[in-house]
Amino acid sequence: MNAANRSDFYIGLALAVSSTIFIGGSFILKKKGLLRLAQKGSTRAGQGGYAYLKEWLWWAGLISMGIGEIANFAAYAFAPATLVTPLGALSVLVSAVLSSYFLSERLNIHGKIGCLLCIFGSTVMVLHAPQEEEVASLTAMAEKLKDPGFIAFAVCIVVSSLALIFFVAPRYGQKNVLVYILICSVIGSLSVSCVKGLGIGIKELFAGTAVLKEPLFWALLVCLVICISIQISYLNKALDIFNTSLVTPIYYVFFTTSVMVCSAILFKEWLQMTADGAAGTVSGFLTIIIGIFLLHAFKDINFSLDSLPLYLHHGPQDRTWNQPYIALPTDERTTMDESNRTKERNAKSFFPESSDKRSNGTFNT
Repeated sequence: MNAANRSDFYIGLALAVSSTIFIGGSFILKKKGLLRLAQKGSTRAGQGGYAYLKEWLWWAGLISMGIGEIANFAAYAFAPATLVTPLGALSVLVSAVLSSYFLSERLNIHGKIGCLLCIFGSTVMVLHAPQEEEVASLTAMAEKLKDPGFIAFAVCIVVSSLALIFFVAPRYGQKNVLVYILICSVIGSLSVSCVKGLGIGIKELFAGTAVLKEPLFWALLVCLVICISIQISYLNKALDIFNTSLVTPIYYVFFTTSVMVCSAILFKEWLQMTADGAAGTVSGFLTIIIGIFLLHAFKDINFSLDSLPLYLHHGPQDRTWNQPYIALPTDERTTMDESNRTKERNAKSFFPESSDKRSNGTFNT
């Protein structure tokens, strides 16, 4: 990698990391502003729904979110999409850590391990990030878009998205969380390609090139608006129907995987990678996935290192999950359910409340 490419790589990396910091911090600022309104007797829904507009912390969070999105947009103009997109997971980590300090939402041991895994996985991905082919102009981007492999990929994306939207989503969208998330993810891979092309065009514009006269620049802009509109629409539908703790990690996995596949086909990033570099990139991505899973799946479990000796003190005979499953009649099953609830209440009264008690382990919007 020559000096110019190395400089662009580090600029893109810095922009991607700063983007996660601003976006992660924005949720904390907005939540802090809403909590201050609640302490004053106001709510977001109160006073005609505009009470939060008078809270400066809410506006600070909104500005922070805008700065983060701009930095993320600019990062695609300098660094490979395979590097920039997975680093978006760090915004979840930032919000989780900041919430433990400013919102008294203490992380349990699962959340802390998840944060460490996200940091470790991101570091591995940065060290093994693929180096894309030289794409420094819209002309070079146009040649990439004409590649038969990418054209076939884009046609498959469009056809599968239309099938999901018009045939699968009306029947199974409200029953299966994967339907809406798949639509957002596959469309998102095209939106990132549009962002990459627009970022290169804007970079050329500041260098003095008349890119505004290029039809490709405006075509990419129109495609980006369409793709983002579809993404936001179906992501909101998924969040309205399913739990956020379920939607967030699944969407991250599918979206990032789609972007990495699209980037590999469009920019041929993986062709110049060694076997250990490819293995490092994949293993780093899988490590981030595990970290995100731990952050979300166990965020409501009140478990800490202080309470670990108490859990270890009980032998296997006290653990109901080691007992074989036996089907019971309806009346006996009802009696057993009541008995189990009584045991749970007794167990909660036995274990002391831990200092890690909190509402959740990540940000609340």
